Amino acid sequence: MRILRNYILKEFFGFFLLSLGLLTFLMIMGNLIKIANLIISKGVEISGIIKLFSYLIPYLLTYTIPISTLTGILLTFGRLSGDNEIIAIRTSGINIIYIILPVMIIGLMLSLFLIILNDSVIPYTHYASRRAFVEIGVKNPAAFLEAGTFIDAFQNYIIFIYNIQDNKLFNIRIYELQTDNRPPRTIVAKKGEFVSIPEKSIVKLKLVDGTSDEPDPNNPYNFYKLNFKTYFINLNLSNNLQMIQKEKKPKDMNFMELKQKVQEMKKMGIDPTVILSHLQERIALSFSCFVFTVIGAALGLITRSRKKTINLSIASLIVGIYYMLLLGSEALSINGFIHPQIGMWLPNIIIGTTGIFLLSHICAY
Repeated sequence: MRILRNYILKEFFGFFLLSLGLLTFLMIMGNLIKIANLIISKGVEISGIIKLFSYLIPYLLTYTIPISTLTGILLTFGRLSGDNEIIAIRTSGINIIYIILPVMIIGLMLSLFLIILNDSVIPYTHYASRRAFVEIGVKNPAAFLEAGTFIDAFQNYIIFIYNIQDNKLFNIRIYELQTDNRPPRTIVAKKGEFVSIPEKSIVKLKLVDGTSDEPDPNNPYNFYKLNFKTYFINLNLSNNLQMIQKEKKPKDMNFMELKQKVQEMKKMGIDPTVILSHLQERIALSFSCFVFTVIGAALGLITRSRKKTINLSIASLIVGIYYMLLLGSEALSINGFIHPQIGMWLPNIIIGTTGIFLLSHICAY
């Protein structure tokens, strides 16, 4: 039995690791063009990009590990069935459950690993990535500014830039928000560029050839136009860093912090459904590894196909159904049609129950 167990596990881990490496690589490659643009065109330091990459990988693993588990199981049992090795095992008097059990234990162990990842590692990396983005923005503001969109990352200012080339800005429109319900002050310039002061978390915006609205000393609610050749604006990013430090988003919180947040919201009379749904979703996603192990083993034995394309197609179909169910359950939970502690587990319950039903019929013969 030990030889047979090691044989099956070796087969599974080969497919699993290959799938995990390929899927993670493809997801990273999806951002390669944007990253190459940040390095080549925007001049962002490679060390900053590597740091962001390191924060991204744990998040990707929450999706690639379950999908790779399903793929590995389907390919393993599909090949064993297709080569009639399952029939040979049954003929020798070995119950099929004994060859399924080792991979189910591996699936459970991977789920427990994802629990740790979702509870400790991913909240930290998500929080650190938000901070890293702001720090990169302080050193190289143009790197994360997009032409043709309104930018509100700077305190009291909303900026619209028609064209950005490296650190050079063209056709700039700036709205400075005023207090006491006064209309915003408008500044327009033909050209501009950023001058960073990282140690103070300040970015100086140098504007060239433009006009600015200046308040009338006699009536601050009125403005008059002032032409300028050169004009400097201090854009403060320190508040962004302080806000990140003080206010955590749900994705920045571990399970205990999320539970505390739910209790705080209940005490204040606020509906905590969204936070509770997020908590249950992270836990349920962790156990998708085990669920995929059960359904994957059943379908691999039923299809009896050693063709990788067929098994990969089945894996894609199961993953698609699972995440569609997850999205539907999330919508039902958030809108109050079903309790999050039930709703967010529906995909696992449906897929897992189907797998157990199929396995019970397979093992009965």
